Amino acid sequence: MPSGACCTNSGTKHHPIQLVTRESTMSQTIQTNVNVSGMTCGHCVSSVSEELESLNGVENVAVDLNPGGLSTVTITSTKELSPSEIGEAVAEAGYLVVANEA
Repeated sequence: MPSGACCTNSGTKHHPIQLVTRESTMSQTIQTNVNVSGMTCGHCVSSVSEELESLNGVENVAVDLNPGGLSTVTITSTKELSPSEIGEAVAEAGYLVVANEA
């Protein structure tokens, strides 16, 4: 885990990345929703947002923080982002993307 991460949840069950992507034809942007485990505070949100905003094409990152649970992160971009680049950016912040529970 990177040293910049402030909070961890080592007991979280991790699954392969599952992305939910919606393409908007009016604004030519794509919204991708991912679930991120382990975020508990505003610093966590800032760390994840900063890493995702550094990805090419990302215009906005919005986080619905669920302290101690899965937080929903909505990424608005001008191009489709791969699951691996999203996962790597979130991991760089010290957290993990997890699959949606069916």
